[in-house]
Amino acid sequence: MMLNLTDKHKVFLAVNPIDFRTRLDGTLAICRQQLESDPSTGHVFVFRNKKMTVIRCIVYDNGGFWFVEKRLSKGKYHYWPKSGYSACELTPLQLHQLLGNQPAL
Repeated sequence: MMLNLTDKHKVFLAVNPIDFRTRLDGTLAICRQQLESDPSTGHVFVFRNKKMTVIRCIVYDNGGFWFVEKRLSKGKYHYWPKSGYSACELTPLQLHQLLGNQPAL
């Protein structure tokens, strides 16, 4: 991820997959409605698709929203946190580890 995240940033990871046909506005609505969070806080919101081949991150930087997707060319992500809640909180380091994770082939 090209954003400079520090320990001051909170990272909220949606546990359940979302429909990636929704673009920015649809994903912002998911932040507000399902995660009950304000996406303009500067925190990072992370989502995955059902096949676990794409991760989407959204963060607001006082000038606008960053909308970043990482689509694997091979394999899929083999790790995704599980929780009884709709979201869980990660540290920026854990997010970097998740995004840099080698896919399972």
